[in-house]
Amino acid sequence: MNPDLDLTLRRIIHAPRAAIWSAWTDPALFGQWWVPAPTVCRVDRLDVRPGGALLTRLSDDGVNFVPHMDASFLLVDELERIVFTNAIDSAWRPADPAPVLMTAEITLSDHPDGTDYRILVRHGDPAARARHEELGFLEGWGSATKQLAVFVESRAAR
Repeated sequence: MNPDLDLTLRRIIHAPRAAIWSAWTDPALFGQWWVPAPTVCRVDRLDVRPGGALLTRLSDDGVNFVPHMDASFLLVDELERIVFTNAIDSAWRPADPAPVLMTAEITLSDHPDGTDYRILVRHGDPAARARHEELGFLEGWGSATKQLAVFVESRAAR
């Protein structure tokens, strides 16, 4: 990690890695936690494999949806790691996404209390990192991570 270029988040989730993996790879589950509530997420494409697409839309009213994430998966190590970037869109075209260009790495590892869930978001320069932080990286990604934890923990308790 480079503190001048990267932002990180870590949480222990009280659920097995397989539950988190499913929440990341099943479109029906992914849309339930991916964006901070009360915003609604629609998953247009979720093809979790190298070169696969991540395409989502957002709605504040549940009716009118606007583009959110148009990205490609770079690396996928089952039950361990997912890496995606919005530098290449879901059609493999170079992109200039708003508000910030990034590559995100999600890692899952065993923990005595469940799963050690880590997010590392890489940026191309300090200004992009600072902009992402100012736009609320910790609040946005933190809220989504909390929603993911609640979602998978409640399913694991069943």
